[in-house]
Amino acid sequence: MKILTAFFLLLFLGKGCDGVTAQDMKTVVIEYTASSRGFYQKITVKNQTIMVSKDRNGDDKSILLKINASDWDELVSYFKEVQLDHLVKLKAPTEKRLYDGAAVANLKITFDEKNYETANFDHGFPPKEIKQLVDKVNSLIKK
Repeated sequence: MKILTAFFLLLFLGKGCDGVTAQDMKTVVIEYTASSRGFYQKITVKNQTIMVSKDRNGDDKSILLKINASDWDELVSYFKEVQLDHLVKLKAPTEKRLYDGAAVANLKITFDEKNYETANFDHGFPPKEIKQLVDKVNSLIKK
C-alpha cells in the first residue's frame, strides 16, 4: 500500500506543467528580463499577448503585441515541459555576465498565484531545461 501511495504521489507531483489547460494558460505570466549597464529589456507574456519594455523605470511606452495561434501553441508546449519547482535550482551554462560578456537574464513565471524564478544566467545562454521556452519568448519580439 505504501508503494502504491508513493507511486501516485511521484506521478502527480513530478508532472511539472503537463496538466496545464488552455484555461490555466490565461492566468500564467512569464517575465523574461535581461539587463546590463547600457541595456534593459523586459518581456512579459500573458494570455496570448506580449509586452516589451526597454526602460528600467517603466517610463517608456511599452509595446503590446498579440501572439498568433501557432506561436502561442508552441509556447504552451514548451511551458508544459518546464518543471516549475526546479527553476530555482537551474545552473547557468556560461558565466559571461560576470565580466560584462553578456547581459544578466532572469526568468520569472507566475502560475496559480505562486512565483517561480530562476537564478541569474547569461542573456542568450539560458539553462538547457528552459532554453526552448526562453528562445521562443525572445523570438516573438523579433517578428
